[in-house]
Amino acid sequence: MKAAIVKEMGATPVFGQFDPPAASDGDVIINVSAVALSKLSKFRSMGMHYSSDINFPIIAGIDGVGTLEDGSRVYFALPTAPYGSLAEQTIANKNMIIPLPENIDNATAAAIANPAMSSWAALVYRAHFESGQTVLINGATGASGSLAVQIAKYLGAKKIIATGRNESKLQALGADEIIAFDMTAHNGKKVFEDALKPVIAGGVDVILDYLWGDSALAIMSAIPHSSAGRTTRFVSIGTSSGQESIAIPSSILRASTIELLGSGGRSVSMSDMLSSAKNVLELASKGKLKIATMKFALEDIEAAWQAPLTPRPVVMVK
Repeated sequence: MKAAIVKEMGATPVFGQFDPPAASDGDVIINVSAVALSKLSKFRSMGMHYSSDINFPIIAGIDGVGTLEDGSRVYFALPTAPYGSLAEQTIANKNMIIPLPENIDNATAAAIANPAMSSWAALVYRAHFESGQTVLINGATGASGSLAVQIAKYLGAKKIIATGRNESKLQALGADEIIAFDMTAHNGKKVFEDALKPVIAGGVDVILDYLWGDSALAIMSAIPHSSAGRTTRFVSIGTSSGQESIAIPSSILRASTIELLGSGGRSVSMSDMLSSAKNVLELASKGKLKIATMKFALEDIEAAWQAPLTPRPVVMVK
């Protein structure tokens, strides 16, 4: 069958032929329709993520949408190795499958599930967000961050503060407050920290951080200047800044009620992740969540792999 194959660690997948999967106990065969690419999917497929399978060759892709033998449409996650989602057929555990709502097309379902479920899981299961709270989203112009703005609105956020590197994109999000920053500029971190202080003076309940790095540290540094005694849950979701490590002074933690949390595949249970996916797919089917996509053929996997993640690249398999 046709597939996108990763032949060795760190390699870009190539279009080729792979033996089709065979059904086994607990697993089902899926005829794949559409697969979106994400940073997680790419790194995991190339063996560069902590959850990667490194027994190559493998088929790339960690999730997608397709049909079962009876023709029902489903979203599926984490196919059984060495099979990934970027092939005409794959195999996945029956517990890793969610029926798709009727009023959502394959490309949108494939594109929105991963980034939206990560935002939903971070807000609901890690930050324990409640209606009426204030949320700051750092890195709000990316796919996950922009969806987080939409989800926070749906869940009843009193105030949404969006921060990021692209001011024009921030302005289009519909947040209550926006702050653009440039960490490469002279005193960029200090300028951002100073801009934050008056905006968060009334307190922030939840911070969703997709960037990490200097911008995250600037936010933490500004927190002690917000209203005292109010717990702020800082949830780290990604490292899109490219900075994996930062030095957090002890004084930040001693001078504030900030709580540092992570949200990901090992801090959120799989059942909660799938529940998040179900919720966001339902919202998307009703037009309450939107994402821009760019479609590619499976044969063009190398071009799709190199494409920017916004708009979300979606490989149309069938």
